[in-house]
Amino acid sequence: MKHFMKLCAVIIAFIGFTAMQDGTKADFKFEKETHDFGKIVQGKPVSVDFVFTNVGEDPLIISNVESTCGCTVPKYTTNPVLKGGTGTITVTFNAAAVQPGFTKAVTIKSNARTPVKVLYIKGEVVASSTR
Repeated sequence: MKHFMKLCAVIIAFIGFTAMQDGTKADFKFEKETHDFGKIVQGKPVSVDFVFTNVGEDPLIISNVESTCGCTVPKYTTNPVLKGGTGTITVTFNAAAVQPGFTKAVTIKSNARTPVKVLYIKGEVVASSTR
């Protein structure tokens, strides 16, 4: 019985220690995670800034930001973002073709509590009226 109690105490201590460690990791808090451009003109680039705050304890480091296609280009804060600091991920979309509706994903890889985060842009591409 004593061995069982010691084993339980070790397990509880391990769980408590692990839970405390997660609280120190960096973490994103975005003002918004989806942006709707509405109607945009074909061949005319549009951009949006996704602003975030590091609400964790550790510095937030973005290692990579990828888009689902070449028509969507992300730029992002490359310096570590300290606790309470802010950073920006700018996403530029340039549609080559008319699309009745589109949704594009931008995937962020970082050292945050959730290491992979996805942002979305959407809208409708209409033909240019200056032909």
